Amino acid sequence: MYTDDEIARYFNAIDRHFTERSKFNSIQFPVMFRLFCCCGTRLNETLCIWVRDINLREGTIRLTETKNHRERFIVMGDDLLDLMVYYADKCFYLLSENDYIFNSGRGTRYSKDRIYSVHRETLQYAGIPFYGDKEGLRIHDWRHTFAVRSFKQLIDSGMDMYTSLPILSTYLGHKNIYATEKYLRLTMSIYPYIEEKCRDQIESVFGSGEEGDVR
Repeated sequence: MYTDDEIARYFNAIDRHFTERSKFNSIQFPVMFRLFCCCGTRLNETLCIWVRDINLREGTIRLTETKNHRERFIVMGDDLLDLMVYYADKCFYLLSENDYIFNSGRGTRYSKDRIYSVHRETLQYAGIPFYGDKEGLRIHDWRHTFAVRSFKQLIDSGMDMYTSLPILSTYLGHKNIYATEKYLRLTMSIYPYIEEKCRDQIESVFGSGEEGDVR
């Protein structure tokens, strides 16, 4: 989980650090990493977004190369959509609809290793410790952060668990709600008042359920 302070420092670093080094990267990386943070996308499915998948009018992105082969749409908030419109205006005229929106400038998509390197460099520049891939903070921890914050927002808005859990599970591209259960329990461990609200519902749904894949 990224704290509010770490989120602010991280994006301050990625907005300023790469701006100084490469004009092209200064446009791509702020968009890419905000997709991780604001939409909870996985690394591979983010790198595999094509120009044709972007709908700027509706503010949606279609994810086609996904885990579990579950094609889905994600919705961009106003700030992220404004940034994507700016990015499209600056870069999409160079691309065809069959090109990846994030690419190395040679027509090929970025490798995962390249993005891991950018992430570690950003952590260092932001003064955030990096303990290794199994300890964090990892790129995939943006997805965990998104899921927890989203579930909290749904509950705080007055939505009950029976309604909010399938919504979040579908948005994240999970096979079933059991794969989303760990996010729910993590949310409750961080925000005890949510556990008070949802305890009975949790036991009725997951008391004898199977354990899912949280990735």
